[in-house]
Amino acid sequence: MAKLYFYYASMNAGKSTVLLQASFNYRERGMNTLLFTAAVDDRAGTGVIASRIGLSAPAQAFAGDTDLFAIISAAHAATTQHCVLVDEAQFLTAAQVWQLARVADDLGIPVLCYGLRTDFLGALFEGSQWLLALADTLSELKAVCDCGRKATMNLRIDARGGAVTTGQQTEIGGNDRYVALCRRHFVAALNGAAPADLGEAR
Repeated sequence: MAKLYFYYASMNAGKSTVLLQASFNYRERGMNTLLFTAAVDDRAGTGVIASRIGLSAPAQAFAGDTDLFAIISAAHAATTQHCVLVDEAQFLTAAQVWQLARVADDLGIPVLCYGLRTDFLGALFEGSQWLLALADTLSELKAVCDCGRKATMNLRIDARGGAVTTGQQTEIGGNDRYVALCRRHFVAALNGAAPADLGEAR
């Protein structure tokens, strides 16, 4: 049976790289994949999945009102699709996660979603919340804090490297805006520890 998978991690854990490798593995065996990414993340261009190590691939961009089930079912009716892969899955809506569950259940196509679990204040994104609730398989990809512990949190930083503690949940950025930290150092940063002090708090 096809399943809905959620691969989650902090920033810089290689989620996009793993997604692109999975798609390559399917295509290398003559199978078709459908790739999606959030329209709001246009760092590499709208509708492009790009990894920090230089891999990239075109994808269909989704917004909050995109009917993923309709798009996937139409594509599958035209040409058999063997896997659906979704990058930046934290930006999915609850309705879209249910649509992807239907893709697995009703169309029999495995759906692999990759995304952040929590935002810059440690709160769940909508898409992540519903994927954690509905996915058949949950897998954590590992990133490492400067202290050597597993990085599970995403600290938003300002131009001086200090913690940002207010603002919109979504603010697109890379290493210039976010740092992946373990929970201990994340809390220390939110409580005012300077970046240079975090290493001393190990």
